[in-house]
Order: sequence, then C-alpha cells, then structure tokens
Amino acid sequence: MEKSGLEALLKEMSLTEKIEQLIQLHGNFFGGAELLTGPEAEFNLAEGTPLRIGSVLGERGAEKLHKLQDEIMANQPHHIPAVFMTDVIHGYETAFPVPIAIGSSFNPKLAERLAEAAAKEASAAGIHVTFSPMVDAAKDSRWGRCMESTGEDPWLNGQFAAAMVRGFQGEDYGEKGRMASCVKHFAAYGAVQSGRDYNVTEISERTLLEDYLPPYKAAVDAGVSMVMTAFNTINRIPCTINEHLLRDILRKEWGFDGVVITDYGAINEVVIHGSSENKKDAAEKAIKAGCDIDMVTDCYSSYLEQSVREGTVSESLVDEAVMRLLELKNNLGLFENPYKDGSPEDEEKYCFCEEHRELSRKAQEECTVLLKNNGILPLSVKQKIAVIGALADDKEIIGTWALFADKLKTVTLKDALERLYPEAEIEYVLSDSDTEKAALAAENADAVIIALGENQNYTGESRSRADISLFPEQKILFDRVYSVNKNVVTILFGGRPLAVPNEAERSAALLEAWLPGSCGCYAVADILFGKVNPSGKLSMSMPYCTGQLPLSYITFSTGRPKPDGAAEFIPFISNYMDAPNVPLYPFGYGLSYCETEYSAVWLDKDKMTSDDKITAFVRVKNKGYMPLKEAVQLYITDEKASVVRPTRQLKGLRKISLEVGEEKTVSFEITAEMLKFYDINMNYTAENGKFIVRIGGSSLTENKAEFWLEN
Repeated sequence: MEKSGLEALLKEMSLTEKIEQLIQLHGNFFGGAELLTGPEAEFNLAEGTPLRIGSVLGERGAEKLHKLQDEIMANQPHHIPAVFMTDVIHGYETAFPVPIAIGSSFNPKLAERLAEAAAKEASAAGIHVTFSPMVDAAKDSRWGRCMESTGEDPWLNGQFAAAMVRGFQGEDYGEKGRMASCVKHFAAYGAVQSGRDYNVTEISERTLLEDYLPPYKAAVDAGVSMVMTAFNTINRIPCTINEHLLRDILRKEWGFDGVVITDYGAINEVVIHGSSENKKDAAEKAIKAGCDIDMVTDCYSSYLEQSVREGTVSESLVDEAVMRLLELKNNLGLFENPYKDGSPEDEEKYCFCEEHRELSRKAQEECTVLLKNNGILPLSVKQKIAVIGALADDKEIIGTWALFADKLKTVTLKDALERLYPEAEIEYVLSDSDTEKAALAAENADAVIIALGENQNYTGESRSRADISLFPEQKILFDRVYSVNKNVVTILFGGRPLAVPNEAERSAALLEAWLPGSCGCYAVADILFGKVNPSGKLSMSMPYCTGQLPLSYITFSTGRPKPDGAAEFIPFISNYMDAPNVPLYPFGYGLSYCETEYSAVWLDKDKMTSDDKITAFVRVKNKGYMPLKEAVQLYITDEKASVVRPTRQLKGLRKISLEVGEEKTVSFEITAEMLKFYDINMNYTAENGKFIVRIGGSSLTENKAEFWLEN
C-alpha cells in the first residue's frame, strides 16, 4: 500500500479504533488459557467481547495464526491485520547457542547466519516480529539475563546487534523468510543494581552515552524496525516514560522512525515505581514519551481515549503512533497477505531441518572457549575415560529463551560422545550426589570429564543469583573426583560466567561450553577429541569471585592503582585483602590447540589529523599442527584527556582462518571517529594527544605501537 493509502486509512479510523491498534495482548486472551494472571487479568473482558487489537504476543503455528488473523480482521471495522510477535532469541525450533555464547564466537557473520536461519523457521510458523537482538551490556554475572546478551563490550555488542538485525530482516523484511527485528531493552538494562532483575539503574550520563547506548545505536543504524523499552530507570525515570531517552535521543538524535513497544506490563509498572499517580497518568506519560504499543496492560485501552477527550493528550500523538504501526504492517506486506509466510508445509520443511541442526553444531565449534589446557586435550579414543556429572546428560541445556525448541530432541554430551566416538571406552556417572561411584569411575580412568555449572533453569529472566560459584554438591563432587585422579577436564555449562577459581586451578583443562543449543554438544565432543580446534573467546570476563562484580576489562586508572602483576595485598592502594583485582579469565581470552604467533604491531605512520586515518598491521601465524581460527582484536588507549579514559577499549576485530604453518597480515584502519568520547564539556570529540594501539588474542595483549593525533 502506498503512503497515501495509509494516511487515508488513518483518517477513516475512529479514535477507539486507533487506540485499539496500540494494544498488544497475549494469545491467552484468545482461549489459550482458562485463567489469566498478572496484567492480563486486569482487562476484565466480558465473555464474547470481540478483540480488536493491533498485535498479538507469544502465539505461533501457521494454521493457528491463520485462523486468529481471520478472527481479528473480521472484528476490525477496516479489517486491519494484526502483527504476530514473540521472542525468537537464539533460534526457533532449532536452538542455537545462547547469545552470550554467540558473542564468544567473536564472529558477527556467524550471528547473522544464525538469525537468518531462525527467521526462516519462525516466519514459516506465521510469526512476523522477533524481540531480538538483546544488546544490553552485561558486566555482572549475577544478572540472570547475561545469557541473552552478547557480552560486556559496547563496541562488540554493536557489531553483533547490526549483524543480527541484518540476519532477521535482510534487505527487506517483507520478503519471504524474513521478519522484523526489535532491539531491546532500551536502555542500559544490563546495568541494574546488584545484578538483580527488574532493579533500578544508577549511571552517569557519560557512562550511559559511551558504555551502554552504542549497541542500540548500531541496531538503529542497521535499520531495526522496532525498539523495546526497558524495565529499569535512567536518571531515576522509568525508561517507558522517559521522554529524553525515547524522543530526544532515540527519535531526534538517532532518527529512529520505527515502532517503540513497552516490555511486558511496563506501563503499569511505572505506577509501582512511584513515578505515576495511576494508570491514566502512566498512559499519558508513556504516549507522550513515544511508546507506541502497550504490551499486555489495560493502560492505553482503558484510559487513553479519556485523556484525548479531556485534552490532556493530543490525538496527533495517537495518530503518530498508529501510523508507525501501520507502516510496520505495510512493510511486512500484511495488507496484501495477512498471513505473510505462515505455511504448514514450510513449517514442516524448515523447522528443525537437517541444515539448521548442522548449523547449530557448527556454531558451537566457534562458541566453545578453551580456558586452560596442560596438554591433556585433545583426548584419545584409546584412553579409558570417565564422564561425571548430571549436566553431561541434561537435555535442559538449550537455553531459557529457546521457547519453541523441543528439549527432548536436545543432544546431550553423553549422546554426542556415544554417537560420534562409539569406539571410546567411556564410563558414565550421571548423578552429582553419587560421589563414591564417581570416585570409583575416576580412579580407574586415564582421564575424567566432569560436567559442572547450570542448566537453563538457573539462568535467564528472573534468575539472578547472589553467589555465582558452583553449587555445593558440585564442589563436593569435584573435590572427591580430584582426590583420586588429577587428570580432570572440567566442562562448564551455563548462561553466565561462573566464579570457579579453585576448580580452575586444579583442573588439567577447563572448557566453557555455555548453553550450546539443540546440537551444540556434538561440537563439544569433537573439541574434546581434537577433531575441531576451539576458537571461542570470552565475551564476558570470568570473575575470580562474586565480590568482584560488576566486572569488565574496560577499567579506569585510579590515583592509587595496583602494580601490574602484583599478587599480594598492598595497603593503601586500590585492591582487595582477600581477592585479586583482575578476573580469573579476562574478556577476549581463549586458547586453541595450536600456538598462534603475533608479530610486533606496526603503523603506516605515527601522526594523524581528524580528517585522516592510520593503518595498523600485524602478522599472525599458525605454528600448530591443525588449522585454526583466531579472533584478532584491536584495542586503543587514549593516554591523556580532559576526563579519565578507559585503560583500553576494543575498536576492531578480524576473525581469520589459518592452515598449518600459514601466516597472514591483518590490517585495521584507525580513524578519528574511533577516538571520540564525551569530553569535560560533554562535547563528542577526539582530543589531540598520544594513543596506544594494541593488537593480539585477548584484552591482555601488550603487543603495541603508538601514534599522535594532531590538528
């Protein structure tokens, strides 16, 4: 439909119809549940009330959604189709590794491919919009939603955000196999105090602008169709009614002209925050702030029309919101085909298809992070091996937000080992509490694989933890196994970095497998036996202990810094009495089975101006015995500035492949734009002075060169 057609449609709609377009209800309202709870219960709809709404949350299935679409359009005076939205976070029926694992691939192109596959499955099932990517910077492992983020770094999260938007939407999200993308949670939800879900956020404006907003901006620049507000406050104002955030920054500064939707029940929650007097007041503040869709509350449906009639809300604000939603529907092609790609035949063809199962496996090859190896890995099929721990045969390792994946189809580590390496002599003890049986198996083995950590029930939304060390029974199990056999390979499952200093120190090898999705354990098995060379890098720093949190490699020099390499406690400087300052394993860190040699960094020149650029180079060589993939990372340090600057920041990334003995030259272009920050007067600029360029395999690299910015 042409824009003029949408404008004509809007003019014909009554105020009631317009507001109905701004309502999103869960599929439960359409007979999916006998009892409605939470915000849903407050609608108090009489039986038989025709539901005329703009969008539906959480339903799927082509045949079901065809019928639902017919019902909604029949009830609507102008027969406007609804948009079907849901969370397709890391796959649809085929679950891919969770986002924190995808971040550890350090490969945005992989994330784009995974989003494309997820869109193909979900769109075949009749879904039009996914609430993904989630780009909140995650710096606190206590926060359960770490698993939904691609990590702690704003630049890297931005690369993944743009890649996933491209993967979901393609060049035109109205095309077959594509879907609209909604970035979330705007903004800075990862900075909730104490790592506790739904908590408040207290950060400075400079921190917000530099450390938290860039990934959302990257998604907007990539053409994301929707933005979801966050539950938290910014400057003590809930994001859902924060005009500065939603209108000044998102719409005016960034030029976003798409749809803004609240998170679940968020407008009603601003009353509970204490920032609105009642639901009517909350609805008025939300529409004025720029929230277009009210997700599952009755704030808009019960009060917004009254506010317009009374003159406290301009109808033009409602018109703007409705037009944005109509444009979304038009871009999806729903006026021509209300069902879009929904097709029972395509569901059967694409959902959990062999191609996507193989993609799930291949993705995990790049997401698994080898943190320690004293030479015990790779294992040999000629060894006698004990596999210990309940997580080795737990099917709930696909991730909390794999809402539509059948967990019964999950390939566990035990499944993968049995199917791929049947000739290996392996004894399994799959109970964490059966320590004596585990000790007996370990005592008779050449090597022990012990699976520890969390399954998906302990990570995700509303799964914050005050203590992120291993569960007590797992510590006891490890200690007992280690007491009889020191050849322990520890595999960590979970959606967050755990604090495992004692287990890491005593393990012969340590592997972070995250929550690997439907078929990811095939990749873990192949890494254990050396068929695949691990290439993952930590996208979140792994803490030494919970007390270090929040934690990030992006740190700032204090007036009393602890000397590099100093292990002991030193009075009257910035350090702990009972723990190191540094993480157990830092951001960007990860080993392979091969030695990767970096040459010294060199630059094509050592001075640049604001309209110039410098190229940095390094040679990388595979000195090992098998092919490898290496995430070559560029970090920049601004030595002196008008405000304190981070000690280093990731500003470039190249994921390269090297054959045995192969050497490649990797280059990075450095521009003044990469050096900008908010100065002492809050101007976004690059200041003259010395900069340090570091290039290497982790955030710890000291392989460096220097240049000067001069204007």
